[in-house]
Parts: sequence; structure tokens; C-alpha cells
Amino acid sequence: MTRFLVVLTDVRPFEGDGRNERTAPERRRQVVGASSREAADRIAGAFMALGMVRAGRQRVKVIAIGRRHAFGVRELAG
Repeated sequence: MTRFLVVLTDVRPFEGDGRNERTAPERRRQVVGASSREAADRIAGAFMALGMVRAGRQRVKVIAIGRRHAFGVRELAG
């Protein structure tokens, strides 16, 4: 079963060498787990209503974690 994380982060200024989340991730403000995509979307929608997100100072990310399906398997099943 795939689980989801909804992450509220601070937006950092753009640097000349770009943004690399693996080497320098944005500062996390809030992390919430969800058991379904629908629940994650509802939580993300609530976060998107916050003033700091609407002003562009924070961002919301929905990240799938847990079991992943191979690309070919998903294509055959769908």
C-alpha cells in the first residue's frame, strides 16, 4: 500500500547553481502522513489556504512513499 506525506516547507531564494532538494532541502515546517491520495489532497488543500503559501513564502508538496510499482507492470494492469 502506498502512503503519502504532505510537507509544508519554506521557499528559499533562488541561487545561481539552482535548487537541489537532495543536497540542500528546503526547511520543513509541517509534515503530515496520509493513507490515501484523496486524504493527502485534502490536507494539501488545507495547507494551500494558509496565507504564507498564498503569498509564495511557503509551498506544499505531496510525496508518495512506500510500495512502488514497476512502470511496465502498471502499464499492463491499466
